[in-house]
Amino acid sequence: MLRITIPGLEMWDEEQGVFVPPKDQVLQLEHSLVSLSKWESKWCTPFFSKKEKTDEEMLDYIRCMTITQNVSPDTYLRLTEENIKEIHEYIEAPMTAYNMPKDKKATGGRETIIAELIRYWMISLNIPCEYEKWHLNRLLALIDVCNVKNTPPKKRSRREIMSRNKALNDARRQQLNTRG
Repeated sequence: MLRITIPGLEMWDEEQGVFVPPKDQVLQLEHSLVSLSKWESKWCTPFFSKKEKTDEEMLDYIRCMTITQNVSPDTYLRLTEENIKEIHEYIEAPMTAYNMPKDKKATGGRETIIAELIRYWMISLNIPCEYEKWHLNRLLALIDVCNVKNTPPKKRSRREIMSRNKALNDARRQQLNTRG
């Protein structure tokens, strides 16, 4: 979870004729399957696509990530460049020690990753639905690990088996100084 502080605006109180000191707003954000689902249901497009997101789409994704209750819509308009940078770093953070292959990105290969596909992976790998609130990169890493661990080892061809056995036999002959 990410906590950011959005600076407040100094307001004018017309009744008392004074400036009211600004109040900062603290937001708690979560980059998770829940926020991804909310965003994709509104925009009807995959979040993980090669297409660049508009400022409006990214601002809306930040709204979808917000778990703080009763946030005024104009609060998001006061996000600073530093806030935006911090949010992007949080979204990109791996949140795990697992190094996922860069070309794969969680078993998807060239497949476009959408919320429903991630839920399918979770169901097929028996990952509990409570994990949908995990940081999305951590969830994708877990899916990848489960997929790798559940994949049976590749069977060797007859040629590979024969070659391996020949190499073992040659090594034993040399070690024991025999001819066969």
